Amino acid sequence: MYKGLKIIWMMKKVIFLLICLVMSANVNGQTSFKSIKATIETFFEGFHNQDSVLMKSVLADNVLLQTTGRDSAGKTTFSSMPIQRLMVSITGIPDSVQFQEKLTSWSIQQDRTMANAWVGYEFWYNNVLSHCGINSFQLVNFNGDWKIVYLIDTRGREGCNGIEE
Repeated sequence: MYKGLKIIWMMKKVIFLLICLVMSANVNGQTSFKSIKATIETFFEGFHNQDSVLMKSVLADNVLLQTTGRDSAGKTTFSSMPIQRLMVSITGIPDSVQFQEKLTSWSIQQDRTMANAWVGYEFWYNNVLSHCGINSFQLVNFNGDWKIVYLIDTRGREGCNGIEE
C-alpha cells in the first residue's frame, strides 16, 4: 500500500511540473507576441507623428521596404523603396493633411530570433478611406530587441469596407 501511495505522489509531482512547464512556455510566447506587436506599434506611432527618429528606432540598419498591387490595367506591380525615401515622404506631409493607417488584424508567428507579423490595415487620407491591404513584417530579435528587417505591403481598393468599386 505504501509503495502505491509513493507512486501516486510521484506521478502528481510529474504532472504538476509538466503543467508548470506548459504554462511558462505559453507566458513566454505571449511576452514575445506583445514585444513584437509593440515594435510594430512603435513604428506606426512614429509614422503617424511624422517622427523619423522613432520609426528608425525599430528598424534594422539594412531594412528592405517593398510594395505590390495592381495597376489600373490589372497588372501586378512590384517596387522597392529606400528607407530614406519613406522617411522624407512621411516627414514632408503638410500639417493640413490628415492621414492614418488603422491596423485591423494581427497574425504573429515566431521561431527563436525570427518573427513574422501579417497585419491588416486601412489607410485613411483626410478622413476618407483611400485603400486597404496587408503589411507583412519580418522581424529579428537582436539581443532582446525586436527590429523590423523587411516590410512588404499590398495596396488596393478592392475588398475594403466602405469603398465602392
